[in-house]
Amino acid sequence: MLRYAITDGNYATGDGERWAADGVDFVQLRDKTLDSYQLVTLARQIRETLQAYTPLEGKTPKLLINGRADIAIAVKADGVHLTAQPDETTPEQVRQLFASAYFPPPIISVSAHTLREVDEARENGVDLILFAPVFEKRIGEDVVNEGVGLKRLREACVIAKPVRVLALGGVTQEHAAACMEVGAAGVAGIRMFV
Repeated sequence: MLRYAITDGNYATGDGERWAADGVDFVQLRDKTLDSYQLVTLARQIRETLQAYTPLEGKTPKLLINGRADIAIAVKADGVHLTAQPDETTPEQVRQLFASAYFPPPIISVSAHTLREVDEARENGVDLILFAPVFEKRIGEDVVNEGVGLKRLREACVIAKPVRVLALGGVTQEHAAACMEVGAAGVAGIRMFV
């Protein structure tokens, strides 16, 4: 099962240490409050922490930068996470930027909320699709976001093949097995990795 941790603007050094030691596969740096300099500084810190705390026999989690190929290249991150928004940088543009910097091909993940977006992501040749929201999201007693459920996750996994789909949105450790049973390659989230 692939595990994909997403930062939420409250990243602490202990997070990177724990993710590396626990064998998390991917870490997405997502913090829309930081300017470019702050983002580069934090990305370098996370990258160094992930490398320093990976067990000798383990593999270092891959660092992806949310929406910023320029920052990913500047810090030698492994790739970029994109949204399915029409004005977003495309996977092809990200690949071209990495190639022009003489970097290996980047890992590209994309978030998708509809089956159409899943199909488009697959056609664009992304490496991972984060399909959300699978389960409802609550803040206190209030439902903030209705989940699409396991049936829709299964449909997304079928449409996405051979691209791997990760379940995102309200996913807990208890839900992880059910997500895998319907075809997800793993789980992604913020709270489940804190």
